[in-house]
Amino acid sequence: MAIFKKIINQLEDKKVKYEIIPHKKVYTAFDAAATLKVKLEQVIKVLLVKAEKEFYLVLLSANKNLDFRKLGKFLKVDSKKIQIVKEKVMTEKFKVKPGAISAFGSIHKLPVVVEKSLIKIKEGIFPSGSFTESLRMKVSNYLKLEQPIVGIFGMVKKMKKPRKKS
Repeated sequence: MAIFKKIINQLEDKKVKYEIIPHKKVYTAFDAAATLKVKLEQVIKVLLVKAEKEFYLVLLSANKNLDFRKLGKFLKVDSKKIQIVKEKVMTEKFKVKPGAISAFGSIHKLPVVVEKSLIKIKEGIFPSGSFTESLRMKVSNYLKLEQPIVGIFGMVKKMKKPRKKS
C-alpha cells in the first residue's frame, strides 16, 4: 500500500481532520510554500537523519535550518555523528523516493523529533510522501497522533540579500 494511502487510512481511523492539498510537483518545503502562496512558517519540512546508529524524522518549519550541534545535545549524541540520510538509503531502507518522505514516523516506523517552535503554529502543511499532494491539519492533532519528542534545534534561515549592481 502506498505511503499516502496509509497516512489517509490512519487519519481516518483516528478521526483526525485534514485537508488534501493538491499542487504542482515540488521537491522542497520552500517550493511548496511558494507554490501554495503561504508563509514558510506554515510549511513543515521533514529531514531524515541518522544520529550515530539511530534514524529519526526531524520536523521544522520551512523557515528554519537544522542546528546539528543543538540536535546532538538534545539527542545526547555527538553532533559530528549526525547526518542527513543519503538518497540511496532513503530508497533502499525506507522504500521512498528521495525528497518524498512523509511527516508520519508511525508509517515509517521511525521516532519523530519536532522543533519546539512548531507547537505555536495552529495549522501546518505537512509532507505526505507525494510530490504533488500535501496535508493541511492542526499541528496539535499531528502531535497527538505521532507523539514526537520536542526540542529546540532549529535556527532561522538567513535570507541572502540580492547584490547591488555596480
